[in-house]
Amino acid sequence: MDVGRIIDVALKLVDEVGVQALTLRVLADALDSGTATLYRHFAGKDEVLAYVVDRILGEVQVTPESIDGLSWREAVEVGAQAFYDTLRRHPNALPLLVAQVPVGPNGLANRERILRLLQGFGFPVSLAARAFAAIGHYVVGFAIQQHGPGSPGPGDESRLLDYYRALDANAYPATTAAAEDLTNVPLQEEFRFGLGLLLDGLERTRQAAGGTHA
Repeated sequence: MDVGRIIDVALKLVDEVGVQALTLRVLADALDSGTATLYRHFAGKDEVLAYVVDRILGEVQVTPESIDGLSWREAVEVGAQAFYDTLRRHPNALPLLVAQVPVGPNGLANRERILRLLQGFGFPVSLAARAFAAIGHYVVGFAIQQHGPGSPGPGDESRLLDYYRALDANAYPATTAAAEDLTNVPLQEEFRFGLGLLLDGLERTRQAAGGTHA
């Protein structure tokens, strides 16, 4: 059986029923096969899930043409947005991005692309590595909090707004004053705002480290 087809079906099942509900038996049944066939290709469920993560990372489409001529910051924004958009399409798979470091072909290719980009714009190797980690943690963390299993659902923001407004304004003056802004900022705007703050800090650090071009 083709490994690519197995991973396609595994990802489909993760999207539909979640990571915990996916077993090799469930996967084998969906493939009209047996678990023995799967064990000929994979050591177990964890290896299947590692392939699933790499398949997801392969959906992050950032071509050389899409970032050609951009500053490092603009290029990172394009990549971070593409990564975030990909993760939003697979909310049930988000816990997998926390459970493992992606080291498959697509994960390695994405890591290499970003590190080369940063180093090419004057980031020392150590700073480029830390910047890569910080950006990845921000995107994955934001996606998990806002879109992962157990994340806020429709109407939660409205209920939270009502809760904040009902607080004792003498005890919580700052929270009640900011109630609207704490609950009604569009997610895309919130994502880009936080990313911008992170990139501001990285640019200052890059300049302090001797980076010479933006």
